[in-house]
Amino acid sequence: MAAQKDLYDAIVIGAGIQGCFTAYHLAKHRKRVLLLEQFFLPHSRGSSHGQSRIIRRAYPEDFYTQMMAECYQIWAQLEHEAGTQLYRQTGLLLLGMKENAELKIIQATLSRQGVEHQCLPSEELKQRFPNIRLARGEVGLLEKSGGVLYADKALRALQDAIRQLGGIVHDGEKVMEIKPGLLVVVKTTSRSYQAKSLIITAGPWTNRLLRPLGIELPLQTLRINVCYWREKVPGSYDVSQAFPCFLGFSLAPYHIYGLPSGEYPGLMKNTPDEHFILDRHPKYDNIVIGAGFSGHGFKLSPVVGKILYELSMKLMPSYDLTPFRISRFPSLGKAHM
Repeated sequence: MAAQKDLYDAIVIGAGIQGCFTAYHLAKHRKRVLLLEQFFLPHSRGSSHGQSRIIRRAYPEDFYTQMMAECYQIWAQLEHEAGTQLYRQTGLLLLGMKENAELKIIQATLSRQGVEHQCLPSEELKQRFPNIRLARGEVGLLEKSGGVLYADKALRALQDAIRQLGGIVHDGEKVMEIKPGLLVVVKTTSRSYQAKSLIITAGPWTNRLLRPLGIELPLQTLRINVCYWREKVPGSYDVSQAFPCFLGFSLAPYHIYGLPSGEYPGLMKNTPDEHFILDRHPKYDNIVIGAGFSGHGFKLSPVVGKILYELSMKLMPSYDLTPFRISRFPSLGKAHM
């Protein structure tokens, strides 16, 4: 039996934004929580680093738009606690052809959910955003609450808050083995720990931890490239000039998005349907998995962390988790379940 000081209510593996918010919610509810990170903090080997991320309520799916309402509240709460700005409202401009089906679905979702937005025909777009060159027949949908999250600042604020709330953060400590049981044993490069519950939010390293536990998730890790351009007029694409974030639905075979600031590449973990995995392990109900955030998890991390906290404590989840269940993948590759 481990010493009492090495016994936790919950251990979270992975100190990216999802793991940090999970540990934050656990610590807020006075749980004894240990957050483990294999690299020394801060680092740029995952998905949570960098200067900025887009925040938006513009989604085709109602459930993401609904979750974002609470996310905005928790981001504001963290800003207040940290005493620093983490969100800047710039507006989010969605661009596409007038007949674009996804653009129409998003507009309908925003209307149903009561999110303030504005449809902009081509001529008005040209007047308001002369720096954007439009294709013939292209229109815009402006979501006014969209904006930028300061990613690195958010991670630092969360890690500080976890410590202030009594949580423990160990970086530079790689997990070598997980032993399931009534108490889960986690062996790292430094020592062994025990916990009543384990939450795995390990990003690209998730399947490395899950394979010995008899499951492999359908995750594809992508490295995302970032493009830069020289401004003809310095500062013309800056936040201070009211230049919005944007999403383009008809500019290329893939969606293109942009922020009014510099950025650099990260790793993105995609599921086949591009929805998250938020669920308990099929065999071990005190092991919880958060994975496959498919390039849109940062903004939703306040609620993702809350859900993972609820699952780990066997509480009723605040949201319907049907879209996020592991069981939605009938051909899920299993090692030795």
